[in-house]
Amino acid sequence: MTTTTARARLTARTSGADYRVDLDDGGGHTWQADEPASLGGGDTAPTPDHLLLSALGACTAITLRMYAVRKQWPLESVEVELALDPDGKPATGTDIARTIHLRGPLDADQRERLLQIANACPIHRLLTGEVRVASTLAG
Repeated sequence: MTTTTARARLTARTSGADYRVDLDDGGGHTWQADEPASLGGGDTAPTPDHLLLSALGACTAITLRMYAVRKQWPLESVEVELALDPDGKPATGTDIARTIHLRGPLDADQRERLLQIANACPIHRLLTGEVRVASTLAG
């Protein structure tokens, strides 16, 4: 990955402890991922599935707050509940159930517009759009 126009960068390194992975964004933020003990991990951090859902949840909440602030709407808080394949693994594809709780004295039109905005948040668009993953081996 040598391009300088990337929207985001991340390095993931195994730490030698079971399946724990150290993640670093190069901007001073580090976090981890792991697998539960039932899958051979140490259960020391969220699973990759949880990290994926956290990206969508965070993006949804942030996007809605930003929009409401810009419109000067009375949105007091946002809570986003997410489930990956809530009814079990489907025959094809993947299902994500997202329930958005909006708190504050919003009218019906504002609530409907915020749902439209949630469906246009950058991570939602990424997950529902065409994604290409180009993998190479280094050295």
